[in-house]
Amino acid sequence: MTDHVFTVPLDHTEPGGATIEVFARELADPVRADDQLPWLLYLQGGPGGKSPRPLNATAGWLDHALKTHRVLLLDQRGTGRSTPVTARSATRFDSPRRLAGHLALLRADSIVADAELIRRELCGDRPWETLGQSYGGFLTLSYLSHAPEGLHACYVTGGLPGLHTTADDVYAATYPRVRDKVTAHYTRHPGDRALLRRIADLLGRRPVHLPDGDRLTVRRLRTLGLMLGMGDGSARLHWLLEEALDADGEPSATFLRQVMQLTAFTDNPLFAALQESIYGHSGAATGWAAARALAAHPEFAEDADPLLLTGEMIYPWMFREIAGLRPFAEAVELLAERTDWPDLYDPARLAANRVPVAAAIYHDDMYVDAGLSLRTARSIGSLRAWVTNEWEHDGVTASGGRVLARLMDLAADRI
Repeated sequence: MTDHVFTVPLDHTEPGGATIEVFARELADPVRADDQLPWLLYLQGGPGGKSPRPLNATAGWLDHALKTHRVLLLDQRGTGRSTPVTARSATRFDSPRRLAGHLALLRADSIVADAELIRRELCGDRPWETLGQSYGGFLTLSYLSHAPEGLHACYVTGGLPGLHTTADDVYAATYPRVRDKVTAHYTRHPGDRALLRRIADLLGRRPVHLPDGDRLTVRRLRTLGLMLGMGDGSARLHWLLEEALDADGEPSATFLRQVMQLTAFTDNPLFAALQESIYGHSGAATGWAAARALAAHPEFAEDADPLLLTGEMIYPWMFREIAGLRPFAEAVELLAERTDWPDLYDPARLAANRVPVAAAIYHDDMYVDAGLSLRTARSIGSLRAWVTNEWEHDGVTASGGRVLARLMDLAADRI
């Protein structure tokens, strides 16, 4: 492992202006550390997700990648060790407008520009390969749109966005998928339906506070549904609920602490702050699309039985009620109103693409709509898509390297 720190412009349109640091960790098999291996850049999901810290290189996609590649784990700007934006650092901006302006410079176009500076420093003129997980697939299409000369091949797992879709389009498709995931969870664990309704009724009768002082409301409880899109998400939710109430029928200390950790956004506030901004298009404000779409789905009412959990939706109330998000409240309002977003994708350039791209589309993906992904796949040159329901959104990790291996074979025309 070799750590790298790069100094890059905060705003790539002003290269002589303010700078930030971007961190990346290079990994190589010790046996092949001195070989001239091709590079594989890993683009983490999110937005706002730092790159994974390698705990066990013999498990998952990393083991497969290190057999043939030198891997670079990038902390995207604003995350991990890359001049991180946290609740504390957000309070240091002298106005919400300045914070909003900084957050707007953390989107895909800026991340791609960082990657190109890093590539040239590490690889010279040689293009590299990328593995984009979830939001990393969004970054991949932005990369192919703006700097395809830097790419030799691209692998995408659960992350082909709609090229023309708005935030409203995304959430109109999201609520039915989340409903189906929650319904499937209740079918698998029938007792959880009554238990969640019981907990929600208790929270509605009197205040219950989490260890950090935040109140646990019904709507915050419902955000636990975010985990249901992962392969083990339903099981993790079930075991969390197993110890939800103590002997007196009150929310247990164990449950409250775990709910706080799962819903506080302490480690990744940018996930919430930037969630709808990644769908921002020129001429249209995102305008809290998830909150507006909720009104069209009465089955998601807080007093409904069964109680439907929510998923990858971010709401205005979160920035008032969650301590780690409050410093972002006024800035994200400004982002929600913004209409002059730069375009992240170039459909004409993507249609003429010649870089081999292999994409896994998870048929039952809760986070990224398979229908939108298939439409995008048909509009990108040199892209081969593999549609599967064998894996959930975390298939590249859960499959032990099998998903990446298949994508590499697809891109190389070996299958």
